[in-house]
Amino acid sequence: MMKKQLILFLVVLGFQSCDAQQDSEIVTLYLVRHSEKELTTNQHSDPPLTQCGVQRSEKLSRFLSDVPLDVIYSTDYTRTKNTALPTANAKGLEIRQYNPQELQEFSKELIKRQQNALIVGHSNTTGVLAGLLVGKEIGSFDLDIYNRVYQVVMTKNSRRLQVLHTAFECIN
Repeated sequence: MMKKQLILFLVVLGFQSCDAQQDSEIVTLYLVRHSEKELTTNQHSDPPLTQCGVQRSEKLSRFLSDVPLDVIYSTDYTRTKNTALPTANAKGLEIRQYNPQELQEFSKELIKRQQNALIVGHSNTTGVLAGLLVGKEIGSFDLDIYNRVYQVVMTKNSRRLQVLHTAFECIN
């Protein structure tokens, strides 16, 4: 009888630890603005990255090298796609597009999908999307800011935001 109770106790304990493990599953989203764009080009609506922007994008890829990512999202602009490209290449992932005009819907989709992701956007969308993900109002930021990484950590019961500042310096 004592042996049966011990087995039953261990079985129940096993199920409880599985539930606890599922509750503690963590998903992390990294949101960044595109790297520096070329301002002296004729392509005013969709400029490429500067050489410094290319370097920053490669540094971002190295920063995320040990970070497990399931998916990479970018808006449909040359500068955002090229910011995401080194990380996508290093991780063997395709870059999926999202519409920066539909941030509310996109935030709900990110929460629903529960995938570790890199999301590349713009100065007027990155902070806003991070805020939507954690239920806080965060606006756009200055056009000369490129060093922020918004890290959104999601568990079953919570979503937290941390803003990281990179120490990248461009080498000319």
